[in-house]
Amino acid sequence: MVKKTPNPIDKHVGSRVRMRRMMLNMSQEKLGDALGLTFQQVQKYERGANRVGSSRLFDLARVLEVPIAYFFEDMEASVANKSPSRLMGVSETRMQAYAVEPDPLARRETLELVRAYYRIDEARVRKRVFELTKALAKAAAA
Repeated sequence: MVKKTPNPIDKHVGSRVRMRRMMLNMSQEKLGDALGLTFQQVQKYERGANRVGSSRLFDLARVLEVPIAYFFEDMEASVANKSPSRLMGVSETRMQAYAVEPDPLARRETLELVRAYYRIDEARVRKRVFELTKALAKAAAA
């Protein structure tokens, strides 16, 4: 019997699930409970042994408080090239025709920045940080 190996993209998505779960200091059991799964099912997702469907990915993003794009960030080109369409020989040029500009609001960095900003309790300090950020962006654009 031939053992099927997980697609590298599934493994990447699973590693991102694990990383985010651990960043939140959440156990596999707690994540499983939030999703209506057993911790063994969560383990299989994290290893890439089970593929994450779109509805499950939606639920994972909500529970882990990240945009769906988070699960695909920092993916090596060698991993991205293992997508089913790439394995079937669809050219990069053909795929680029349908590409859209990435949304900067969906990036992990943006999410972390916003969370850090709102952890500043004092409104006056928060406003000063906001004004400083705007000034730095304006200077960089000049």
